[in-house]
Amino acid sequence: MKLWGGRFTKETNPLTDDFNSSIHFDNILYPYDIKGSIAHAKMLGKQKIISSEESVAIIEGLKEILKDIQCGKVEFDISAEDIHMNMEKLLIEKIGDTGKKLHTGRSRNDQVALDMRMYVKDQIESIDAMLHNLQQVLLDLAVEHKKTIMPGYTHLQKAQPVTLAHHLSAYFEMFKRDRARLADCYLRTDIMPLGSSALAGTTYDLDREMVADLLDFKAVTLNSMDGVSDRDYCIEFLSALSMIIMHLSRFSEEIILWCSDEFNFIKLDDAYSTGSSIMPQKKNPDIAELVRGKTGRVYGHLMGLLTTMKGIPLAYNKDMQEDKEAVFDGVKTISMCLPIFTDMVKTMNVNKKVMYEGAKKAFTNATDAADWLVKKDMPFREAHSIIGKLVLYCIEKGKNIEDLSLEEFKKISPVFDETIYDHITIEACVNNRKVIGGPSIESMEKVLFINRNYLLENTPK
Repeated sequence: MKLWGGRFTKETNPLTDDFNSSIHFDNILYPYDIKGSIAHAKMLGKQKIISSEESVAIIEGLKEILKDIQCGKVEFDISAEDIHMNMEKLLIEKIGDTGKKLHTGRSRNDQVALDMRMYVKDQIESIDAMLHNLQQVLLDLAVEHKKTIMPGYTHLQKAQPVTLAHHLSAYFEMFKRDRARLADCYLRTDIMPLGSSALAGTTYDLDREMVADLLDFKAVTLNSMDGVSDRDYCIEFLSALSMIIMHLSRFSEEIILWCSDEFNFIKLDDAYSTGSSIMPQKKNPDIAELVRGKTGRVYGHLMGLLTTMKGIPLAYNKDMQEDKEAVFDGVKTISMCLPIFTDMVKTMNVNKKVMYEGAKKAFTNATDAADWLVKKDMPFREAHSIIGKLVLYCIEKGKNIEDLSLEEFKKISPVFDETIYDHITIEACVNNRKVIGGPSIESMEKVLFINRNYLLENTPK
């Protein structure tokens, strides 16, 4: 008979057992379930809700079960439904009827809420460490490529010259925001629900603050109904993961473009590329493509859990069991993508010459030519029109702006003089942009200094 089967007159159908069971995926929560149960047992003993001898027996039994699981000696029982009932069943088998007292003053409803919060807290720290590693790689590459000029794009059309350091630093900022979102999510996850019981708290004199302290939570939940039915932190966590993989996907898309023959900006290391089963010459960016492809998977988990939660009345409902597979797979996906993506970026080979030549094409210095006119006291809109005509002239003549003679410049506007040439070289276009946040060497040195300090100040625990 099941541990909850007192009011039932017959066994559940095997199909019901299988459909209702979550042990095949929530078994990964076992260390959190055991840790939470040990804290609960300590508190029950301290509060004299159970005897100190019973508390010690339960704690020692749980520690032995933990060792048994880690040694592969435990086979979880599907008929016990979930990790919580499996642990209680194993405890009773190990220490006898005393094990039945562990569940005093709690419910599976607040127990699973506790386990999930502990799990999410740990995963936030783990993923934050992976993001830190990726940022370190980006920072190192940015330092190496402060002078590597490349075309910057809007609408996937060449726009203005920048540096590879500047381009990579844009992703550094994205991942900085991702880490901030994870840290913010941690604050709302770090609240201890145990003691909420099924939905209305308990008549036992629990010391919830003691349990929170033992489990390293900053506070306890202040409403028992919300304590068992809140999954906001899971949704928020999946939202943060969705943003992370969206940024990885954008970066992957650029890597896929850059290593194509049409761009030829980079070459990926053979260790992070694959070949074709039919075309011997192929070297495919499959890692970047898979990261891009897995983005929809994480998005799907976020939308799935939002949809699950949208119509659930207070308090706990079995629908909430759907949070686990969504969160677990979201974590698994991100934890697979981040390390291999980091190594792929770290080992890519940059074709500086091709990048530089690409930056010289498509009139990427046109804006700087217009700015030169503005500095000669010409209104910007007038300058914009003149340079537009200059570009049209260049297209007709098959020339670049910097290749025009001063006579040709003056045909478009008499304002031009020989100093224009100093302002429209690709190097000048980059390094005259000294405003903080710009691509110049001077500006990038300041940003790299800020980001070095950021990494030092935000080193994972």
